[in-house]
Amino acid sequence: MSPGPFGTTIAPRGLLQRFRAAPVDVADLHDVAVQLLPRLASARLHLGLVRRPGAGTVLHVEEDERVQRVALTDLADDMSRAGVPGTAAGITAALRSWVERRPVTDAAAAASGIAVLDWVDRSETAVGWTVVVVRGDLAVAWVPSPAARAAELHRVRSASTGRAHEVPLQVRVEGPLALFSHRAVPVLASAALVAPELMLQRIATTGLALPDMHVVVTPHRPVACADPGVARRLAGQTSEASVTLPWRSVVDLPWL
Repeated sequence: MSPGPFGTTIAPRGLLQRFRAAPVDVADLHDVAVQLLPRLASARLHLGLVRRPGAGTVLHVEEDERVQRVALTDLADDMSRAGVPGTAAGITAALRSWVERRPVTDAAAAASGIAVLDWVDRSETAVGWTVVVVRGDLAVAWVPSPAARAAELHRVRSASTGRAHEVPLQVRVEGPLALFSHRAVPVLASAALVAPELMLQRIATTGLALPDMHVVVTPHRPVACADPGVARRLAGQTSEASVTLPWRSVVDLPWL
């Protein structure tokens, strides 16, 4: 199961259908939006409700070059399908989460983006570098706008790599394994891989020597480091998709 756009967990279709929550009412969503959106708006982020004669109300989201418009009826339907409770508290939490998951602007990526590894595609057989922006305990991937030129892409990616060095990560040794993790935002664990030599040094201070370190990468999970044989066994024992790589090849992975 995976988290949906409203912070809820998407279960397999048909599971516990008889216990589905009551649908989210459009009028209730409208009332929540009127109260919540002004609190979420900022100098760069503009949020509002636009009434269209004969076509209902849309939620307008505008931040720098990114503009979104979604009909409240569609948003209420999406919330209902995701199992959002039809209470004021449930709708408020879902709407806040939806706004937090809005597309990352080019300016935001340039100002605070961090380089991490993520899946190249839905098949989950390869990983590559991407830029994420952290909002609370959520990391949202940056998809460059059509206006972003090659020079800007390079600047954003270079800056995000530098910030990855500064991400505070925990290191835990369990037998022949060293695990790198982040307390609040799991995907940031792979930020350590921008400097695998420093990972080796940090692991060595714990007393674990890994001269031929391989890493087992499962995006949004801790990064496991071990000798090749241990790394292969670990990858084979888990039901989750993962990629096992020698440490020297990590920095040469492609950008998504």
